[in-house]
This record gives sequence, C-alpha cells and structure tokens, in this order.
Amino acid sequence: MNLLAMARQLWTGKSDRQRRAELRQTAARRAFHRLQARYDAAETTSDNKLHWANADDLSARAANSLPVRKTLRKRSRYETANNSYAAGMMLTLSNDIVGSGPRLQMKTADSEYNTFVEREFAAWQRDVRWGQKLRTMCISKPRDGETFAKLTTNPRHESPVWLDFELIETDQVTTPALVPTPQHIDGIWFDEFSQPSFYDILDQHPGDQDQAPRNLVPRKIPADSVIHWFREDRPGQKRGIPETTPALPLYAQLRRYTLAVIAAAETAADFAAIVSSTADPRLDDDDPVDPFSEIEITSRMLLTLPNKMQLQQLKAEQPTTTYGMFKQEILNEIARCLNMPYNVAAGNSSGYNYSSGRLDHQIYFRSIAITQIDCEAVVLDRLFREWYREAVLLKIARPLELRLRPWSWSWDPAEDLDPTKSAAARLQDLQSGALSYQRLYGELGLDWKVEQQQQAEALGVSVERYRQLLVQKLFGESPAPMAMSRRRQARRGKVLSA
Repeated sequence: MNLLAMARQLWTGKSDRQRRAELRQTAARRAFHRLQARYDAAETTSDNKLHWANADDLSARAANSLPVRKTLRKRSRYETANNSYAAGMMLTLSNDIVGSGPRLQMKTADSEYNTFVEREFAAWQRDVRWGQKLRTMCISKPRDGETFAKLTTNPRHESPVWLDFELIETDQVTTPALVPTPQHIDGIWFDEFSQPSFYDILDQHPGDQDQAPRNLVPRKIPADSVIHWFREDRPGQKRGIPETTPALPLYAQLRRYTLAVIAAAETAADFAAIVSSTADPRLDDDDPVDPFSEIEITSRMLLTLPNKMQLQQLKAEQPTTTYGMFKQEILNEIARCLNMPYNVAAGNSSGYNYSSGRLDHQIYFRSIAITQIDCEAVVLDRLFREWYREAVLLKIARPLELRLRPWSWSWDPAEDLDPTKSAAARLQDLQSGALSYQRLYGELGLDWKVEQQQQAEALGVSVERYRQLLVQKLFGESPAPMAMSRRRQARRGKVLSA
C-alpha cells in the first residue's frame, strides 16, 4: 500500500477495495434506474395534455372536499328534478331494491317465539313507515352520494317500542368554518381507530329561507345514534359523492341535443316554402320584386307567382335518422354507472329479444342483491338491534346474543322472466336436496311453516298429512300410513274380534 492510499484510508476510514465496491454499487444503481419501462398512458403529449389536465393525486378525503361534494349534489339533484330519465332511474332503482320493504325472519330454535317477534316488529315497521323511508334513502344515496338517519323517540307509536329514525339530508351533516384534520372532517369526528365517534348535525337545512344564524351551530350527536350509508370507492373515504357523477355531463349533452333537434324542427316548420327569383330587383323596373317580402298561402288553393319567381317547398328533415340511435347510446352510457341495463333505464324493451333481456337483467339483479346486503349491514341490522334492546327493556322480548345475528331479512323477489323454467329448476333442487322449503319460502318473503299450515287447512288435511303428500310428490314414495288414535284402534280391534 503506497503512502497516498494509506493517507486516503486514514482520512475516509475506508480501504481502496471498499471504495471500489461502493463505486460499482453506485454505478449499478444508476444503470438500474435508467432501465425504466415505458407506458403510453404515462406519456404527456400535445394531443392528450388537455384530456389529462384535471388528473390529480389528491387523497380520498381531499378529493371529496365540501365544495366538491356540494357542487356535485346540486347538479345531481338538478338533473334528477328536471330530467325524466334521471328521475325514472332513481325511482326504479329504489323500487327494485326496497320494494314493499324487507321483512324480518327470526332463526331461533323456538318457532312460536320467532313468530311473535316477527309480528311485533312488523307492527313497529308500520308505525315508522318502514318501506317509504328506506325507499327515500335508496334515492338519496345515488343522487346525493350518501344518506343519513338519526335514531329518535316517537311516543305517538301504537306499538310499545317508541324507537324511530328520522331521515336527514346530507347538507345538514356539516361543520361550518371547519379546518379539516385527520380526526375531524366535515361533519364527522373520528376516534383513534378512525371510526366515527360524533356527527355535527344542523337542526335545520342550511338552504331554508327562514334560516337564522343561530341555527348554523350544529349539534354533536353520538355515532351510535346516526346511520351513515354511502358507497366507499376509495380507501380512506369518509363522505360520499353522487353515484351519478360520471353521467352528469352526459345528461347535459342529451338535453342539448334534444333541444337542438326541436329547435331545428320548429325553424323548418315556421317556413312553409321559399320563393326564389331570377330577376334583379335593381334592374328590372317593369316587375319590381321585394326579395324579403312574405306571401300568405291559403290552404288547398291554386296559386300563381309573379314573373320570374319559383316556389320551393321545405322538406321536413328533423328529427334526423340518427336521433334515436344517439339517445339510445347515451342513455346506455348514463345508466351504466348505476349497473342498470338500457331497457330498464329507458323503460323500453322494443329492441330486445328474450335472451339479451335476460342476460342484461342478470347483471342488474346481481347489483341489486349486493346493495341489499350493504343495506342490511349498515341500516337494517342497526335498527333491529336498537329495537330489540328496547323490547327487552320493556320485557316484550327475552334476551338474545345479538352478536350471533339470529335473524335474516327477506326482500321482495325479483320478477321471474321465465316462470316455467324457474319452477322446474326449483323442483329439481328440492328433489336433489340442494334447496329447502325454508329457503324457498324465505326467498319469496314468506314463512314456510305458516304457508304449509294454511295450505293444509285449505285442503282439509292435517299438516302431517300435507307433508307426507309433498314427500310423495317430490320423491315418488307412497305416503306413510297415518297413526291411528287409541279410540280408533280400540274400535278396529272390536271389529276384528267380532
């Protein structure tokens, strides 16, 4: 080792071998970073820079800030209120999701107790206008982006349980003049586990005309008393935006195109014909012609025109042949963000055959089923737990382990597109044991025991006899002989002994 290397080692604390190894590693890292893959979508060119100008890397909470949500809500409500297609899609969606309202089905071992709880809960549902409120929530969620309900007490109920829930518009869940923090965003306070702990709720809607400044001070409501339902599209998202957001520009295009077609048709209808002349009004003094004069035409009359004039009747060219195609394509795109097929959105299946209609409906009904599952987890189970706890306090119901969820919900069944094939498939499932009568009647929103009892009474047989006949019908087996009573056995014994 020469003196220069020794001095360098004493100064840096590293030998030449170590320094050369570090240099090789640095060169390898630089070469690695130079070898980058190329993505066309990541390139910004003069052709696509305007298209990607609004792309950002904001977080879910920053992207869904109060001004953004407020603007989207106003525009979504405007289109729903003024566009018949938008209003029809919201109503269809809520009717298909909720229907007449989900019904409770208890699953404890005591069938009589199950029937009792179901009957008491059904009475409470009528008091709180269960179906109507749930349909309103299913309209507010896609239109406004989220829906809120506050648990309250209503002593005017006929049922002994006074629990009620009041629907609240999303505008009322807000914190005026708030500087957002990780623990407090607009209208919601969070704990150390990022779970809502309190909600800031205004007593009145901020858009009320008689709103007073003192009413803009929100109340801090515990999260246990508030139901917040929205579609979470991004991790960390705490407030919802309208599900119709991607379709809002398309609604405007549909409206503009329709108005343009109507305006063109009206303009063409304002002029029955155009009179043209080959004469120059400045040179022909014998027959002066006003080039902009109007001529009134009487119906069903033979007319003559001045010299050197010709009459050209206007042709009706509106609406164009592409008008219907344009409306169909843009409505199909509008309804896609709601997982709704075109024929449901437009209320028109004239261009469908049976197979295509059934295939499109499978996607739609699958989306409806997923929304119903979310509604059960966020809304229905919360309400039933609160109702049952109050019923236990009133000694109407007996204590149960609610965390085990000994209940389920029955929704209105979807309309069967082919009843014959569906009935044959259900019969095959029953014969193979893949389907039970409990599940079959549950899908129809009915109690299987009650239905079998009523059918047995209508046929004039006992429930046991009716079930034996069902076994014979399903499996082709002869029904087992009915057990004779003791009196009947004694009577038969006397006849045989005689």
